[in-house]
Amino acid sequence: MLFRCPAFIRGNNGPELTAAALAEWAELHGVILDFIQPGKPMQNGCIERFNKTLRTEILDMYLFRILSEVRVLTEDWRAEYNEERRHSSLGDMPPVIYARQKLAGDPHWRWY
Repeated sequence: MLFRCPAFIRGNNGPELTAAALAEWAELHGVILDFIQPGKPMQNGCIERFNKTLRTEILDMYLFRILSEVRVLTEDWRAEYNEERRHSSLGDMPPVIYARQKLAGDPHWRWY
């Protein structure tokens, strides 16, 4: 797995992204916070699609009794999604394989 700070974080104007703690963390780590226009989720289409997939495949499929159940199932799903599942937008490669190939072939390429 790659553990770098992103160059920027794009999101909506929800309270979890406009909190002072996140703004302080971003400034400390040189991360730019980039907000989409209110009511325009299409400006952040990739994450909206990811959220829909997560909701459809995990959150709407199970009735969770305790938070740890959500954590375990979500982590298993995340690992499969990033390390095993082929993504047509990445040339039918899992994201981890795609990122490794990009980093190996282009020293200026950055994983966001």
